Amino acid sequence: MTTEATQANESAASTGHAHPASVTSLRSPVDFYATLTRVIDTLKQHGMTIFADIDQSAAAASAGTSLRPTRLVLFGNPKGGTPVMAANPHAGLELPLKVMVWAASADDVRVDFLNPGPSLSALYGIDSAQVAGFGGVVKLLEAALTKATG
Repeated sequence: MTTEATQANESAASTGHAHPASVTSLRSPVDFYATLTRVIDTLKQHGMTIFADIDQSAAAASAGTSLRPTRLVLFGNPKGGTPVMAANPHAGLELPLKVMVWAASADDVRVDFLNPGPSLSALYGIDSAQVAGFGGVVKLLEAALTKATG
């Protein structure tokens, strides 16, 4: 498995879009809609609430412009997020969690997200033990893509 920084550099190189090293960008082995379905289904199956599924390409179309297929999914589990926001209300700017599924091209579908634990600790002073469980989100999203191939 490659590191987040390696994934970010590979994604920037292959898609031509710069982004911070804190962004994990996973390449999906299946098409856009299959990827989106697998991501949402995997999150739900692991107790996550889907708060919103924003179709950014549809929003662009409604404004008379176009955008490659892009969906931003807001998700989380109030059992994990509530104590973090109770410790520092500003952490609510990072929650709920977000994952973006987008098509760089017809055969290059990406699943992009931030690993929330380190940023919650670093930016908001949340105790690392309190956000340790957020690391499971990375594994869930990786599992969604593995599931898509199996």
